[in-house]
Amino acid sequence: MPGLVRRPLVVWLLAVVAVPVLLTAVLIPARAGTTEDDLRDRTAAALKARGIETNRIDFDGRDARIVVPAGVDEGTVRSIVTGVDGVRSVQIDGGVAAIATGTPTAGVTPTPTAEATTGSTAPAGSGVPGFEVGRTDRAIRVQVPVRSQAVKDALAAEVDGVLGPDREYDDRTTIDPANGLTDATTLSALLRALAIGGGDASVRYDGETVTLSGQVPDQATKATVGRAAAKAVPGAVLADELQLPAPAKTAVSEPCRTFQSRLATFGREYKINFLSGTSIVNEASKPAVVKAAALLKSCGTVRVEIAGHTDDLGSPATSLPLSERRAAAVKAELVRLGVGANRLLPHGYGESFPIATNDTGAGRIANRRAELRVVQGN
Repeated sequence: MPGLVRRPLVVWLLAVVAVPVLLTAVLIPARAGTTEDDLRDRTAAALKARGIETNRIDFDGRDARIVVPAGVDEGTVRSIVTGVDGVRSVQIDGGVAAIATGTPTAGVTPTPTAEATTGSTAPAGSGVPGFEVGRTDRAIRVQVPVRSQAVKDALAAEVDGVLGPDREYDDRTTIDPANGLTDATTLSALLRALAIGGGDASVRYDGETVTLSGQVPDQATKATVGRAAAKAVPGAVLADELQLPAPAKTAVSEPCRTFQSRLATFGREYKINFLSGTSIVNEASKPAVVKAAALLKSCGTVRVEIAGHTDDLGSPATSLPLSERRAAAVKAELVRLGVGANRLLPHGYGESFPIATNDTGAGRIANRRAELRVVQGN
């Protein structure tokens, strides 16, 4: 009789222990599978957004293994994937990891680099293929090899954002999976800067030297194009052959003759800043807009660009349209104050040209700005 009582009790205790263990064994793999699928989908989307095609993406928990075509830069892929929330580590197969870093990639036999054999560092602008970006009164021209159709389409979208109503896109891009441009945004700032003004102008990179040639409307635009070219190809030699308009030979009234210097003084003394994330001029800057209108009305023949800028709190995708709305808002207020609309040319530059650090509140306020500069005048 005691044996009959004890056996059900033992069976009951075993059941209590076994059921949670079985449930854990069933549920944990299911949950892990869901997490891996989510990481895989978000990683693929992040790479595709930068124009990078992958052959395979696998996850073991939060550890990624990415297989990319030969020639794709490992550093770029690693930077993108490690930025995906939840990814713990990244292993890259394929690409140019061995050449770029000197560290063997799984399945790839490293090739000695110039640095490994001679001790020299990579040349300035390495990773950026030769290119030419040009503009005329009728078109914007881009000639560059790109890694994939996705990069080609992204570059076309960048150009479309600066074309304006009177220009066409002269697309001379080609697809080169091994040596092409990996990221369309490399040329973003350059395209926006070069779109200012009319006539012929171009920026050409031959692998060593960036040559700037053609016409720009003023010194400010000349400097903007130079900065954008240096940003596109860091460290390259810059040959600046850009030409400014010849001085006007016709008689100029005193207010117009001194307008540019007075505008420069205005820019140093008065700032037009905006509330964060909006195209609303802040209270402290409203008197500056009124003074700008009075200055513009003192010489009715000068055309002025209104350059809108942002801090870096948003993404490049939102910063550019926000900067354009800021420039348009200042134009609308100047027109309301009596300035001719045909004299005002609003352009947005996003977060590309900060004048202060974005690490402080005061610096971000300074970068949320609109600037006035002469485009054409007597």
